Amino acid sequence: MIEWLEEQLPANKNVDYTEDLYGNTGGIAMSGEDGAEWKGDIIYDYYADDSFNSHRTFGVLNDWEAELNKRGWWSEWRDAGSVCLWEE
Repeated sequence: MIEWLEEQLPANKNVDYTEDLYGNTGGIAMSGEDGAEWKGDIIYDYYADDSFNSHRTFGVLNDWEAELNKRGWWSEWRDAGSVCLWEE
């Protein structure tokens, strides 16, 4: 999965295993504040007002989350600046 992320987000250099950063095994940690884009839209925006933004849920771009879900993964905010991806 990390290889796919690095292909899709070449500018995002903040991708690592959760156990290396936080001690939790089985996940992937990445920046949620670097402005990484998926098909022209910012992927993660912790402070997005989702009530007015139908293409984002809880600050996560819906198209991106759907692409992760197809691969058996999902996003979870760790804090306002970092996201963990977990395998289903």
